[in-house]
Amino acid sequence: MIPAPMSRRVMNLADLLHGTARRLADRPGLVWRDRTWTWGEMAARVDAAAVALRARGIGKGDRVVCQARNGNAMFEAMFAVWTIGAIWVPTNFRNTHQEVAYIAAAARAKALICEAIFEGHAAAVAESDPDLALTISIGEAAFAAVDWEELIAEGERHGSPGPVAAVDYDDPCWFFFTSGTTGRPKAAVLTHGQMGFVVTNHLADLVPGTTEHDASLVVAPLSHGAGIHQLTQVARGARTILLSSERLDCEEAFRLIEEHRVTNMFTVPTILTMLAGHEAADRHDHTSLKHVIYAGSPMYRADQQMALTRLGKCIVQYFGLGEVTGNITVFPTREHDIDDAVQGRIGTCGFPRTAMDVRILDEAGLELAPFQTGEICVAGPAVFAGYFDNPEANAKSFRNGFFRTGDLGHKDKEGYVYITGRASDMYISGGSNVYPREIEEVILTHPAVAEVAVLGVPDRRWGEAGVAVLVERPGASVAEGDILRHLDGKLSRYKMPRQVFVWEELPKSGYGKVPKKLIREMLIERGEVAAEG
Repeated sequence: MIPAPMSRRVMNLADLLHGTARRLADRPGLVWRDRTWTWGEMAARVDAAAVALRARGIGKGDRVVCQARNGNAMFEAMFAVWTIGAIWVPTNFRNTHQEVAYIAAAARAKALICEAIFEGHAAAVAESDPDLALTISIGEAAFAAVDWEELIAEGERHGSPGPVAAVDYDDPCWFFFTSGTTGRPKAAVLTHGQMGFVVTNHLADLVPGTTEHDASLVVAPLSHGAGIHQLTQVARGARTILLSSERLDCEEAFRLIEEHRVTNMFTVPTILTMLAGHEAADRHDHTSLKHVIYAGSPMYRADQQMALTRLGKCIVQYFGLGEVTGNITVFPTREHDIDDAVQGRIGTCGFPRTAMDVRILDEAGLELAPFQTGEICVAGPAVFAGYFDNPEANAKSFRNGFFRTGDLGHKDKEGYVYITGRASDMYISGGSNVYPREIEEVILTHPAVAEVAVLGVPDRRWGEAGVAVLVERPGASVAEGDILRHLDGKLSRYKMPRQVFVWEELPKSGYGKVPKKLIREMLIERGEVAAEG
């Protein structure tokens, strides 16, 4: 007889910190500007903050929004929230007042932790979220009931901390808001059990062998992928080093890599390309780097080769969405190579992550054969629990137990995955499907092109036609005719862009991605394309 289902008790994510602090109390855990906090000091501050949060009425299941730049307070707040069983709801610090207000209201947040410089954001949240009961500032601010350091002092006066909150596998720990490129952001619900697997998987597939002797440099907001990556460092006692400000300073980054013998970092292709191309790479010792992880979008082959040339054989690619907490594929360091003949699989994002089932499915949900293009779908313990309070989105996003990523691609015979593009990016020209990613890859082989985005726009003759918007490399010059001649013979005629525009820069989201929806709107505003065919 099969026993009845039981509650599945799991480790509270906060115990990643508390366990490391018990083992490695005096070792450095966090370095920011001129300060270093040991694991023991961090755990004590987190315990005190947790005590004070409980005393002020915040408890298990309550949502706590955080609007702040990278810093020790943000890192500590995450673990304090989990210690009491509450739910972490970080925002990208670049979000507008209205965007943060929407996130707080959608999450029905009970508390807000807000850096003092974001006074307007705090006011917008207070106005929009009827459930908000407590506002905490990072730095003194008139809008807050208490600031972070005062909160910790309150907790220290209360004495011994209570136990870490007991949690089950499906208890939410993090509302991971999507970037909202196709509409309002949605709260992907991440759970303690799921995230325990994610940390283990990251350690196995992305940064194997990590110990307390390693160090990780943070060059992206802790509110999203970088925050999840740092949990793996906490789990193994590797110290985290933060840049002194929110602005990427390549000179400082390489100085910190040399000073702290940094072994790993998480980034996105645009930032990795900036770092690899910066002259500071020639003046600082970066031979300590073992795992430079890039994700968020595919990386152009030319940029891959430059990174390998400048930084060495240390880059790791993974493909994953917030809803799957990055756990779909991995292309490890050993398979990256400057030589196309050695690397072999040009354009792949790797093979399925450990214990994840990755399939290419057609519109009917049937699995496709190798090299046939369909939607990349995934099942496994890293998949989120669903969107908070959004049954319509959940119904659209899951089918037969698989999460539908919205990305198109195919597998080769060995199971390596190749991303063709977003389903929403694909356009139909003269009855044929066109996948912009393929065209962008070819355009980027032109020596004068630094960045490019290809998208479909209305066309009276063909229904839709492609346009390319590109950025020139410094000191280079390129015209539309140069690009079209470069593409001639490399692409089928129906894939050739009808127009090519040269801009000084491409717009970027707060996550370093290039939102094609915004590019389309800018083209229409400039009168360069029509809103309708």
